[in-house]
Amino acid sequence: MRAVIQRVSRARVVIDSREHASIRAGILILLGVEKGDTAEDGAALAKKIVELRIFGDDAGKMNRSILDTQGEILAVSQFTLLGDSRKGRRPSFDCAAPPDQARQLYNAFVESIRSAGVRVESGVFQADMDVELVNQGPVTFILDSKRSC
Repeated sequence: MRAVIQRVSRARVVIDSREHASIRAGILILLGVEKGDTAEDGAALAKKIVELRIFGDDAGKMNRSILDTQGEILAVSQFTLLGDSRKGRRPSFDCAAPPDQARQLYNAFVESIRSAGVRVESGVFQADMDVELVNQGPVTFILDSKRSC
């Protein structure tokens, strides 16, 4: 799995001009599910994200996690994170998991975050969404559960 995480002061998903989900301060996660990924990969990545210290403490150092700040998470499935554009002009998505498998693992990933005690909202799998965010910092990280492709 590949996740792009951004520290945000707010974020939301809009579908057909209607707000579907929104969060206040926290983390926006864009998640790509790769062929060969497992529920264990998702659980480990979720644990890493909720424990990752990317929020400032009283001294302004990144020493606090989403658990420490009681922030919120917005998770959005995004298979294009697995696009390979090293050859040609059209990205290849050969490494992306098939939609049925990706949906199941994405939902399990979201549930792992929820079970860690974090309020989590999500986009709609395979929907055409507008994702709006205010990146705070800016702070952005790319995390991979493994590097197989």
